[in-house]
Amino acid sequence: MNKVFIDGAAGTTGLEIADRLAGRREFSLITLDDDQRKDARARRDAFHAADFAILCLPDDAARQAVSLADGSAVRIIDASSAHRISPGWTFGFPEVVGRDAVADAHRVSNPGCYSTGFIALVAPLVRAGLIPADWSYTCNAVSGYSGGGKALIERFEGDPGIAYRAYALGLGHKHVPEMQVRSGLSHAPLFSPAVIPAHRGMVVEVPLPLAAMPGAGSPDDLAGALTEFYSGSPVVKVVRGMPADGELLIREGAAPADGLELHVFASEDGSQVRLVAVLDNLGKGASGAAVQNLNLMAGLPETAGLRL
Repeated sequence: MNKVFIDGAAGTTGLEIADRLAGRREFSLITLDDDQRKDARARRDAFHAADFAILCLPDDAARQAVSLADGSAVRIIDASSAHRISPGWTFGFPEVVGRDAVADAHRVSNPGCYSTGFIALVAPLVRAGLIPADWSYTCNAVSGYSGGGKALIERFEGDPGIAYRAYALGLGHKHVPEMQVRSGLSHAPLFSPAVIPAHRGMVVEVPLPLAAMPGAGSPDDLAGALTEFYSGSPVVKVVRGMPADGELLIREGAAPADGLELHVFASEDGSQVRLVAVLDNLGKGASGAAVQNLNLMAGLPETAGLRL
């Protein structure tokens, strides 16, 4: 049985990971009492006793946690943004970097929620040469408020008057570096995120003016390439065609989900496209991705414990 230590287990991501692991006989959780969760010695002992550790911490605390694990054999999954483009860390998006790369890794950095949608849409198309690597891309996205952690959850649930929250107005969102690097882009995308009064759920959109993009493929080319790229994935699905009601929705009371849906919506003349990813920011955008990576690293079925 694999021993797993969730450092930051009391946070939103940590709680959802523990829920997905509950009742699974392949893993046993190493837990710390409330008064030990910030005790460096207790945490160090937990790292050294664990086969796997999952970091659900702010960036600086995640870096400190890695130092506490020094000298141990523990394999780490970091859900923070501290190591997403760091040398020596495998980016934990198995559909994009390869399942074997994640399975064999000692240090894995989970993608961010927004960047999961962006990279899923853009990286395969850049690799296929269907959209240029040197284009200045725009990404618009909305997320449920749970992605902001306890403070934002309390703010939204304590103030039902908030209908929409635009942020990162200084264009410095922490997901942008991984969006650029992991998609193979020459320029950082212009990223416009917002939060809505729903607990979970996320829509990430990349608009493409195909007629103005040198060498860009047709809408059918793009949809076909994404369909082929993810054909072997039990988690990522490319949905062809327009929804019956012509809209995509985030529902306030949505259940947890660990899948990722991709769409290619085109104008009638094919000159413009909207690439759209739909996911649960706490699922494939955080906890579900961590469990998927843990499964692969432990040599278990990729989708075990996931809500698909």
